[in-house]
Amino acid sequence: MSLVKLTIKGISYSQTQNGAYALILNEVDGDRKLPIVIGAFEAQSIAIALEKEIKPPRPLTHDLFKSFADRFDIVVKQVIIHKLVDGVFFSSIICERDKIEEIIDARTSDAIALALRFSASIFTYKNILDKAGIYLKSNLSEQEGSSDNDDILSDPETFGIKEESNVAGDMYAKHSMSELNDLLNEAVEQEDYEKAAKIRDEISRR
Repeated sequence: MSLVKLTIKGISYSQTQNGAYALILNEVDGDRKLPIVIGAFEAQSIAIALEKEIKPPRPLTHDLFKSFADRFDIVVKQVIIHKLVDGVFFSSIICERDKIEEIIDARTSDAIALALRFSASIFTYKNILDKAGIYLKSNLSEQEGSSDNDDILSDPETFGIKEESNVAGDMYAKHSMSELNDLLNEAVEQEDYEKAAKIRDEISRR
């Protein structure tokens, strides 16, 4: 079975499961997207790895794993989403130490969070993409009534958590850039990364 390379397109609130998020992976040489439902902690970890401006004051679990692996010369070479059963994706982490390759079973959300930290490639098999891949519009102006996933996916470089309303943006609109930067630093120090992401979005908007 042939492998298909994927990149991370974005993160959105899951429309089907409360408290969960949808991680959207994009086919590198095609237009299909692979949506995967993940938990809030994993969504936060992936978002922080994507957003270079937010640096946790203390290492998160996946950062700790990266430090541990670096100390013992373990390299994550790639992640493969190799199975789909009853809507659940199964993944493997391909590691190497002293030129010996090992395959470790992992939840897909954890595997991708680690792949980002090791700059490792993400793959899936063509038959999985054929089964679960979807097409999403990238140009919101072409059609009214676009879904929330379309919105978050409109910019390939955008990561983040789609807000259900613009209340958060209005909340920070009155602050100056200097105040926003202070609030951002404060949120990171308090490890309130959801708040930090909202402030970062307001800074980026300006």
